[in-house]
Amino acid sequence: QVHFVESGGGLVQPGGSLRLSCVASSFNFSRYKMSWVRQAPGKGVEWVASIDRGDTNIYYADFAKDRFTISRDDAKSTLYLQLNSLKPGDTAVYYCSYVGGRGQGTQVTVAS
Repeated sequence: QVHFVESGGGLVQPGGSLRLSCVASSFNFSRYKMSWVRQAPGKGVEWVASIDRGDTNIYYADFAKDRFTISRDDAKSTLYLQLNSLKPGDTAVYYCSYVGGRGQGTQVTVAS
């Protein structure tokens, strides 16, 4: 069974940075396009960014461009999301996901 463990979330002030990680297991990580999605309180799931296998293509939601960076390390079966210039509106649970599902998420809270 595919298992994802996200980490790296926390409480940060506006303008701060965090680096999220997602370690995959029981899963041929390198073969899949991977994504980060998020869900803010009381809102639906929102796509953040995706990275194709082999890093061939990377895609960002408009709000994520120039602030967030998605990357992957296939040797470690790990997906990353670098979050910079964080805003209160970025407060959400962040999930790594693929076509077959997603992890449990890590909470990011941006507040002063």
